[in-house]
Amino acid sequence: WVGVGPFVISSGTPTTRSAQPAAMAAASMTMRASQTVVRPAIFARQGRIAPMASAGARASMTGVTVPARLHSLTGAKAPARSGKAARMVARRGRRSVLTQAKVGDSLEEFLVSATDDAKLRQLMVSMGEAIRTIAFKVRTASCSAMSCVNSFGDEQLAVDLLADKLLFEALKFSHVCKYACSEEVPEPVDMGGEGFSVAFDPLDGSSIVDTNFTVGTIFGVWPGDKLKGITGRDQAAAGMGVFGPRTCYVIALKDAPGCHEFLLQDDGKWLHVKETTEIGEGKMFSPGNLRATFDNPEYEKLVSYWIGEKYTLRYTGGMVPDVFQIIVKEKGVFSNVTSPSTKAKLRILFEVAPLGLLVEKAGGVSSADGKQQSSLDVQIENYDQRTQVCYGSVGEVRRFEEYMYGSSDRFAKVAA
Repeated sequence: WVGVGPFVISSGTPTTRSAQPAAMAAASMTMRASQTVVRPAIFARQGRIAPMASAGARASMTGVTVPARLHSLTGAKAPARSGKAARMVARRGRRSVLTQAKVGDSLEEFLVSATDDAKLRQLMVSMGEAIRTIAFKVRTASCSAMSCVNSFGDEQLAVDLLADKLLFEALKFSHVCKYACSEEVPEPVDMGGEGFSVAFDPLDGSSIVDTNFTVGTIFGVWPGDKLKGITGRDQAAAGMGVFGPRTCYVIALKDAPGCHEFLLQDDGKWLHVKETTEIGEGKMFSPGNLRATFDNPEYEKLVSYWIGEKYTLRYTGGMVPDVFQIIVKEKGVFSNVTSPSTKAKLRILFEVAPLGLLVEKAGGVSSADGKQQSSLDVQIENYDQRTQVCYGSVGEVRRFEEYMYGSSDRFAKVAA
């Protein structure tokens, strides 16, 4: 396997130096004609190209080898399958989805492997396109405050409104979204499609954009046309865009294992760079709403425990990076607690439930609504419903519940 520019082609037989230019030209024509997707040459140097096709499917220098799983995207005729491959396809036909989360996959490749729901694939791709555009706008848009507030009374920034508009447009033109609502427009808007309904926070942490801190987009996807009378566990998928030194798109699908991180490349494509399936124990904490320690003695004791045990403090004030680091580092705890003088701020529909799915698919757990229950089990009865929450490893969330509520029955057998 050799690289030509950004592409990878296979060499079935040695060619002379004089024959190489003609062979490369022929390969280029074949690539343009077939309009196939091939992997960047950089992966050939990392030894991850060989599995793209079987030996029998490799082409000469005058052809391009395309993975069998990409033919569903390109419409090209797939090569003959081996007996093992045919059995895998047969199993998929019986609604047994086999996720092959390979580092180096594009977003589209991953989704084809992860779900057989074409509408869900389209929606997740559309949201990825919107997040890519928002990433550019965050770097260039005005951060000055506007003289308007949303229906919840929160001050909006120019970049908030821009992100909100882009996401609504993406959902409308996806043709697979029935209703959508956001923190800025909390009442569901008919998007004209059918299949799913989406709730999103267009730019969480927008008040710290001007300080150049990491901010992000959060969204949850529910099947059907309801965004009330539901729970986070009903979600078909959830995701977040992370706008920092790197731009990342993090997604989780209800019926596929793991939480998956995609990195935005220079050519505008999303590259699968990490799958997280386990959140372990580790001394890293991100304590939100520390003002609550003034009149919430249980929270004060918990924060004192973290400090006394010499936990590493990692807190930015943005919920997206503070929760994202748990998934990336595969350890830690995030908390946002209420008190008599500091009321709940985080909205279940737009923030807590979607992030809950991401964390729990990554192997972590959550606790919400002032009870010993997962954030995915809180019944959402109104769009502005708010809660306190904790995300993290099993041991850390157990400790949170023991300090805050006196016990943690659901994790009683887990050592804190």
